[in-house]
Amino acid sequence: MANTELPLDVKLMALATQLLLGVFALLSLGAVATWAVRHPVWTVKGIVVAGDVSHQNAVTLRAQLATQMRSRLSSSFLTIDLQQVREMFEQVAWVRRAVVQRDFPNRLRVTIEEHQPVAWWGEAGSGQLVNTLGEVFDASPDDADNLPELVGPAGRSADVWALFQTLQPVFARIDLGIERLELGERGSWRAHLHNGADIDLGRGTPDELTARVQRFVGTLPQLTERYAGPLLAADLRYPNGYALRIRGVTTDNAPTPTSKR
Repeated sequence: MANTELPLDVKLMALATQLLLGVFALLSLGAVATWAVRHPVWTVKGIVVAGDVSHQNAVTLRAQLATQMRSRLSSSFLTIDLQQVREMFEQVAWVRRAVVQRDFPNRLRVTIEEHQPVAWWGEAGSGQLVNTLGEVFDASPDDADNLPELVGPAGRSADVWALFQTLQPVFARIDLGIERLELGERGSWRAHLHNGADIDLGRGTPDELTARVQRFVGTLPQLTERYAGPLLAADLRYPNGYALRIRGVTTDNAPTPTSKR
């Protein structure tokens, strides 16, 4: 039997029909998918808040985020932008980090990590606090009466907090504590202790500053046994010792107190 080749117009018509059927199938699948995604069963019914919520519980979070939550929750459970929801929660005071997950079939689970305050950044009551990682955040706690004050240039909070943690146990050896630790614009450090004494630490690396304080703490009891007045100030910037001021007495514990650093 001889092969009969179909005319070109018939071939084109068959190809066009197949293409149209393919397009129709794709559109049909898209319409079904859109209908399924928008079906009420996928409407977000609520948000479950877990984790560290000592300062922000679910009720206060809902109150603060009511407007934003309404706009976000209008999206489908399957298409809601979890990144936007996370950013929304992390804008709230005390919230350091939020992890947002879908909780099938129609809820979101938000796990909160709160800032843990360890000090004021600047003056007490300034509205800025330092957390355990040395990060500055905005908040006004009700129970921050005993927090120390950390002061320094912008972006140096982690350095100030790190040195505070290093020096605090050293001063504790002589029953003194740091009430305020300050880093000046030119890199000079100064500590104000709980007993009211001001300690000039000078410039240097954390190891150098710690060595000065250890030398001071190691020899101060010998001097306080000799002089009964309270400690008013000390200058640790001498290369071989320190200058000391006790009420009623001025002395220096340095063999040859040369120029200060």
